Amino acid sequence: MTGINYHTHTLYSDGRQQAIAYVEEALRQGMTAIGFSDHSPLPFDNPFSLKREHLLQYRDEIRNLQQQFDGRIRIHLALEMDYVPQMTQRFDELKSEADLDYVIGSVHLVGSAHQDNLWFTDGPDAAVYDQGLNDFYSGDIRKGVKAFYDQTNEMIVNETFDVIGHFDKIKMHNQNRYFSEKAKWYQNHIFETLHLIKEKGLITEINTRGIYKKRCDSLYPSGWILGEMKKMKIPVIISSDAHQPEELQAEFPRAAEALMAAGYRSSMVFADGNWHETPIV
Repeated sequence: MTGINYHTHTLYSDGRQQAIAYVEEALRQGMTAIGFSDHSPLPFDNPFSLKREHLLQYRDEIRNLQQQFDGRIRIHLALEMDYVPQMTQRFDELKSEADLDYVIGSVHLVGSAHQDNLWFTDGPDAAVYDQGLNDFYSGDIRKGVKAFYDQTNEMIVNETFDVIGHFDKIKMHNQNRYFSEKAKWYQNHIFETLHLIKEKGLITEINTRGIYKKRCDSLYPSGWILGEMKKMKIPVIISSDAHQPEELQAEFPRAAEALMAAGYRSSMVFADGNWHETPIV
């Protein structure tokens, strides 16, 4: 699986470089494929998602890079689509409109209907996480975590997509301050989500960003979850969630080692319009 990253952000959303810089770095690293997955448009101003008026420009730029580098590296066009009830566009509609190769489905904003109702659970600042927990859930972490997983599960049931992104990222700013992953109530949420992932036939990404950004001491999802996923035969990819070219394969060896320890011997690759199984190397 090393040599491929399907989760990449450019200047079109909250990445730090133009798409071509990632392709050039991928070639320098000897990678065989790269997938661009900028954040899908949201219906309000923000600093992290692709602007609606730039959607087709984004599509055309990635397609042009595919042609420019054909035969040297496989380049794929995707979006990481945010799911916010009563706010975000249907995933299948947006995929068709932008002619995407695949879709990553993720939850970063917990809430619905209006931007003032949204708890931002991501980003570099734990204080934002803490403030939202207090504002929306009166500091009750169990209510906040339940809301995150309920929304994740609603996305799985209601939307059509290929890969589920960092589905336990609610733990990132926890840092064992609010809850333990050993708590039965927390693990019950994980198992409920895993059963839905299995039922819908989704691929789960093993996301390394929390580790190399030093915001989390484990992968998304955690090692104990990987073992449960293997028992359920849930397919996986390794993703770096790169926001800069040098991050394209960051901590991939650690992710591969964790997958092997969980019993995985293969992961998924995207080629010829479909997902295929390949040995982890």
